[in-house]
Amino acid sequence: MSQNEAGPPTSRARQFEAIFHACYPRVLGYAIRRTDDRTAAEDAVSETFLVAWRRLEDVPEDALPWLLGTARKVLANQRRAAGRRAPEGPIVPLEAVGDPDPRASVADRVADRQAFAAAFGALSPGDREVLALVSWDGLAPREAATVIGCSAAAFSLRLHRARRRLLKELADRGHSFGERTVPPLGEPRPDAPEAI
Repeated sequence: MSQNEAGPPTSRARQFEAIFHACYPRVLGYAIRRTDDRTAAEDAVSETFLVAWRRLEDVPEDALPWLLGTARKVLANQRRAAGRRAPEGPIVPLEAVGDPDPRASVADRVADRQAFAAAFGALSPGDREVLALVSWDGLAPREAATVIGCSAAAFSLRLHRARRRLLKELADRGHSFGERTVPPLGEPRPDAPEAI
């Protein structure tokens, strides 16, 4: 049967195509950061969109958090099926960590990356996942709560605690990302209003 004989795409197909085109790159990025094998990530994304097609009526208007939650479950199933236990947090190469201050020297940037990688790696898988959903996947707390399967308030609390633990890990290693950019006490910030 040719495409002309099949007729125009149904509204269901158009709805799925719109979701696919809008969300595929972000779902793939999410999966790639959480596995060490691109093929496994692509397989997980394919299965995620297959689930979305089958359950299209369950996909909310803001589909990305729902899709990421589905991808999270698919990746967990892949790990179980493979018989190995990979970390539940994201697997991100050190080069993917953004520079906090592009004006910093190369030595400072390397130190920042090493300190961050060590502190981030010391966190629990749950803390890493919460931080990654917001920082690397760019989700709002409400969206990330959908991925994790908790309320927005519970996610915000988890995020707050994870950030505090990350800062503590950095401090325990004698490093703080803000130490070069925060003026010493007693000096007014350049953007602070003058006292009257």
